[in-house]
Parts: sequence; C-alpha cells; structure tokens
Amino acid sequence: MTVLAIVEHDRGTITPASFGVLTAARNLAKQMGAKFEALTIGANADALSEVISKYGATTIHQAHNSALLDFGPDAWGESIAQVVRKITPQLVISSGTERGHEIIAQAAARLDLPAAMNCLEFDKNFTGTEPLKVVRARWGGSLMEESQIDAPIKLVTLANHIVEGVEDPTNSQIAVIEVELDDSVKQTFVQDRVERVAGVTLATSPVVVSGGRGVGSAEAFAPLEELAGLLNGVVGCSRAVTNNGWRNHTDQVGQTGTRIAPDIYIACGISGAIQHWVGAMASKNILAINIDPQANIVTKAGYAVIGDLHVVVPAISAEIRRRKNL
Repeated sequence: MTVLAIVEHDRGTITPASFGVLTAARNLAKQMGAKFEALTIGANADALSEVISKYGATTIHQAHNSALLDFGPDAWGESIAQVVRKITPQLVISSGTERGHEIIAQAAARLDLPAAMNCLEFDKNFTGTEPLKVVRARWGGSLMEESQIDAPIKLVTLANHIVEGVEDPTNSQIAVIEVELDDSVKQTFVQDRVERVAGVTLATSPVVVSGGRGVGSAEAFAPLEELAGLLNGVVGCSRAVTNNGWRNHTDQVGQTGTRIAPDIYIACGISGAIQHWVGAMASKNILAINIDPQANIVTKAGYAVIGDLHVVVPAISAEIRRRKNL
C-alpha cells in the first residue's frame, strides 16, 4: 500500500502548504503500515527532493515533460493521473490551496474517481482497505461535514493550517516518470506574473493588526498602521472595510479574502462574522479589541479588551514605544 503526497511548488519553490501535506501523508502511511511517497511535477522541481526527503518520503516521483515549465491545471492534473495509474496508491493527498483543489479535481475527473476537498480530520483507524472517513470544511468553514470516500483510490486535499509540518528525515529514492501530454492539456499555463512588493505579506506575517467597521474611516487606520509597524506586522481588514472603500481588497482577511495564520491576530472593531472567522481561525493567538463584549470575535478570542479601539490601540503603541525607548 502507498500514500502519495502531491508537492505543490511555484517554479521550483515549494509552497508552505506542502509541508503540512507531507507530514499528514507520512502520518497516515505509518498508521496504515503503507509506503509514503511524494510527487513533484516538472523538472524545475527536481531540486526539491532534498527538502522532501527531510519529511520522510521513501520514494520521490518526478514527473517530467518539456511542457511542464510552469503551472498549468490541465497538464498537472493529467500528470498526476498518469502517475497514479502507474503506481496505484491507496491514498493521494494534495494541498487545500486553489491550485491544490484544482489539480486534484482535474486528476479525479481523468481517473473517474471521487475527491474530498478541505479535509480537517482523517479516520485514525483507517487501514487502507475500507472507505476512508473524513471531516471536511463546507460553506466556507461554517459547516463541518462527516463523509466517507468509498473508492479504490482515495483523492483528498488537506485544509490549510490544519497540520503543522514536522521533519522526519530518511534516504529517499528518486524515480523519474516521463509523462505524455498532448495538445489538449497544453492550453492553459501561467504566462506572466505581477511581482508584489518584497517583504512579509498578509498571508505570511507573524503579526496581523486588522480593523473592521468600528474603525470608522480610511484615515482612522493610521493608528493600526503604527501598531503594526511597531510589531513588524501588517494591517488587514474585514469585508465591511473593503465594501466601504477604506482599504484595498488585498488587505481583506476572510473567506473571500486571505486566510491567515499569524502568531497573533489583533482584531480591532471587528464583529467576527463567520466569513471573517474562517480566514482568521488558524491564528495561534487572537486579541480582540471591541466595545461589544458579546461580539462573535470577542467570544472566540483568547484575549479581549472591551473598550474603544481609538483609545486602546494608541495606548498599546505608546507602551511599546516606551519599552523600546523609542
């Protein structure tokens, strides 16, 4: 038996979500008494074998084709399908990112198999021969669904920030697989990119200071910007803020914005609607600043200050400056 982890990468740079996928796949393989193997797509990902071996994959399959120079959902999905037909794993796991969902859906369609997306939990008694019981997030995380995947090969994606990547090194073998791709799967590839400003982003920052409708205006975000700067963090916002035109959509935390997992999330004047909570719930610590003690974000936060954010936030910044002698 084999558990196969799909390693998502961008032109040879592994995505953070893949570390959780590798760890989850390894854990399931140990539980099943199965082999743990991994798959990279495109020769530009071959160098990732050193990183992948640190997570315990005994065999790293490298799908090669001259067309696999960049991401293409059809080509990647077909590549996965061909490798799955060749090695017939019992379980295939990909990341719960937009790309991860898309390539598993592509592979599932080509293999005529079901797929379960955004899985949060796997049956701890699964042996590989029976249907796989999973818990997966539905409706943007507002509903947890218990499902069973009854198929000879189970295809799943792992919800983001559910499993933390943990190394368990081994000596991996490399197996190059030449996949055949015809013109029908070469229609869609990434051709160009818009480079973002260097530095931490909303998705990667260890500190996020967010503002909601309670901030009051675009100009009133200045104290939040100051606090984020003192903490070497970034500023986020709720959907209400972007709807009012106070900040760009790229700053939005939530189901339709960016999902974050900082060390601390400071939510200022945010009610905490379910769509926002879905984007913030992976935060390791949450501090809510709100005048309403019954606000959803307050009841879910580990820490809360019940008060006016326009008073509390500047006071926090002043204390930080005092301690830093600024």
